[in-house]
Amino acid sequence: MDPAAAEPVSPVAPSMSRTVLMSQLWRDLTFLHWVVDPALVAHLMPPGVRPDTLDGRTYVGLIPFRMVDAGLGRGPAVPWLGTFLETNVRLYSVDATGRRGIVFLSLDTDRAVVVLGARAAFGVPYRWTRMRYRREGGVHTYDARLRSPARRGVRPTSHVVVRAGAVREPTELDHFLSARWGLHSRWWGRTLYVPNRHEPWPIHDAEVLALDDGLMASVGLPGLASRAPDHVGFSPGVRTEFGLPVDARHPRRA
Repeated sequence: MDPAAAEPVSPVAPSMSRTVLMSQLWRDLTFLHWVVDPALVAHLMPPGVRPDTLDGRTYVGLIPFRMVDAGLGRGPAVPWLGTFLETNVRLYSVDATGRRGIVFLSLDTDRAVVVLGARAAFGVPYRWTRMRYRREGGVHTYDARLRSPARRGVRPTSHVVVRAGAVREPTELDHFLSARWGLHSRWWGRTLYVPNRHEPWPIHDAEVLALDDGLMASVGLPGLASRAPDHVGFSPGVRTEFGLPVDARHPRRA
């Protein structure tokens, strides 16, 4: 494979090792994205990974949702710990083998044990946060307040309200942002690729009713939330499975 070539964007997950590390349900998820210059976020990528682009542009995502019934392997969900709220700030990545993925700048959740476990297992930047989710008909409200001060002693907050509409035929951009079959993470001096698979996301139209976010600024991306997002979508969710981490320098085995 040409090391500079990325795998084609496809809503269908590629094959993955039979070993399933964990399974999860992602529910009531809102996609909010802002266009940024790839050069602006290149330094935030792990070694060996670069910003992935569509028509020369890359995106910053603010993604609030509910994690439901997470469990080890394909076994039963972990009681209480397996269901929680989460909001992540993420970038879109591609490594030298051509695998597309996600780089998380932050993952905020209301389960302290999840924060400790995920940081230790995968090196992903989970943070302990007070969170609340409400649904009234088609209106979804997500609130978050970081428990620990980020910069200058300020505790960042986020308030997002969207109205979900009808299901839509996914666009090329929808596929680019949602059909991601792994994550890239720096862990113990190596860049890891953690594969996952899930059915194609059902994407609905969505209208932003309120947006006041400090989470993106807290990870070094100020100013984005002061303008309207360039991409908005809502999904009732999918079930996903994660495989074993691999060194991001090694191509996927057939």
